[in-house]
Amino acid sequence: MAMDIKVPSVGESVVEGVLARWIKKNGEVVKANEPLFELETDKATQEVAAPAGGVLQILVKEGEKVAIGSLVGRLDETGTTAAVAVANSPVVSVATGATGVPALGAEPAGPILMPAARQAAADLGIDPSKIFGTGKAGRILKEDVLAASQQPASPQAIAPVSAPTPSLTQVPPGARTESRTRMSPIRTRIAERLLQAQQNAAILTTFNEVDMSAVMELRTKFKESFQKRHGISLGFMSFFVRAVVEGLKAFPLVHSRIDGNEIVTPSYADIGVAVSTEKGLMVPVLRNAENLSFAKIEQTITDMAKRARDNKIHVSELQGGTFTITNGGVFGSLLSTPIINPPQSAILGMHTIQKRPVVVDDQIVIRPMMYLALSYDHRIIDGKEAVSFLVRVKDCIEKPERILLEV
Repeated sequence: MAMDIKVPSVGESVVEGVLARWIKKNGEVVKANEPLFELETDKATQEVAAPAGGVLQILVKEGEKVAIGSLVGRLDETGTTAAVAVANSPVVSVATGATGVPALGAEPAGPILMPAARQAAADLGIDPSKIFGTGKAGRILKEDVLAASQQPASPQAIAPVSAPTPSLTQVPPGARTESRTRMSPIRTRIAERLLQAQQNAAILTTFNEVDMSAVMELRTKFKESFQKRHGISLGFMSFFVRAVVEGLKAFPLVHSRIDGNEIVTPSYADIGVAVSTEKGLMVPVLRNAENLSFAKIEQTITDMAKRARDNKIHVSELQGGTFTITNGGVFGSLLSTPIINPPQSAILGMHTIQKRPVVVDDQIVIRPMMYLALSYDHRIIDGKEAVSFLVRVKDCIEKPERILLEV
């Protein structure tokens, strides 16, 4: 009996995605709940697990757009149908051009010739060993065969019309080449939202700088005991999340949003923390951050960041934030103007810590300093509130006891 593999629903607003990668191979035996493929939407990339055990039959190739609920493959739970199909399907080695029948689940000697590509090559009379595969891990796709059919015959492997993006070190000296790469759904959505923010909000940015000495001393003093008790490192982000919460308590408009002709102000603080992944920027949300301890903040951020990079975070964990914190300092940024994440009205930008001479009690001293930037929507947040909020954050970082005493 064969079970259909369909694209699952990953969020109310998500109607389609891209089948980014098959984790299992055609004809491979898979177990129930093993990851089958990666689904990339405009919000996140997620692994989809096998609904049952069986032999995999792939019906949709990598890179194809798929609608939620659409059929992308089947699992032969008896293990007979797909096994016979694989056994009767020759695998072509790109290196030698030889055909053979691999054992079930075994890796072929060279890049995989996809079924549609195999049929196209047979119809057009093209030797697959002369085709350059552009699919994942060098898989030969139907498009590669069609492109090869339009090229003059050559004893060398035929290069694709659109080659993978070359690095500068791979380009011969003096060569002037270009490459084209389709934007991923996540990158497309990021572009849309950033443009939306620029066009629909009156964005201004105010700056300040904060002396990190107190926080750094506190971390040094308690990092070992904190690690032993909670099983997690004490980072800077938990201090900034708690400082932002204190700032939002004093100036709630900073995390309000505009809905029509109304201003909506939440009684809770759902703080988004920007995470850089290979697919693009994701912003997991800390729900009710006002109720979270330092340890819980660190644990949650670490967990969500790891799952975001591993394509295992759920879309619901990326939605509904009221305020965002982004840390360009981890990449060495000294100063920047972050862009608001709509429909939010403000975002805090952290930057790299740099030792600089500053004046303290009329004395020039060297202190570890960080520039802070608050971008805000001037339609509902006045300059006084924005500056005062940022000063409140600065005070909480420079005197961390304020966070604990809420003063």
